[in-house]
Amino acid sequence: MSRSDLERLSREELIELVLRLQRPEKTSRTSSKPPATDRKEQREHSKPGGAKPGHEGHSRVVSDDPDTLVEHRPEACACCGASLHAALPAHIVSVCERIELPAVAPIVTQHRRLAVRCPRCGERVVAPVPEAARGTPFGPRLHAVATYLKTFQALSYERLQAALVRRHGKLTP
Repeated sequence: MSRSDLERLSREELIELVLRLQRPEKTSRTSSKPPATDRKEQREHSKPGGAKPGHEGHSRVVSDDPDTLVEHRPEACACCGASLHAALPAHIVSVCERIELPAVAPIVTQHRRLAVRCPRCGERVVAPVPEAARGTPFGPRLHAVATYLKTFQALSYERLQAALVRRHGKLTP
């Protein structure tokens, strides 16, 4: 804006212009603007992102002895469509691994109380209730998983027990 433009402004317009120039620019510190909207004032002096020169990279070590090996070989040329026979030599371009845990199957131990008739007096004798039949039907590892799911994953003990009953039948002796 030139001097002649300023002289043509009314008094109210001049006051508004001065007030606008006196107000600081809104930043995330002076207003409710998010920090992402702030401009970098000294972009040329800021450090570049990414790994710094001389820094050794880190990556997961590829297994020397995988359980299963699957080779993905092209069947046809992408350029001319010619068939690429399995006897043609090939070389490895890249290797990636997918790691999975084995399926977990519960070990169900059924405890049966037996009764036997005494051959001498004829009395029916019943075995005492085994310790495993007292309290929860879950073993210590399954109980730990159930506690974890209930505490940290908001899965109720009843829902977990119902799911196990649906899958494996009756849990209580």
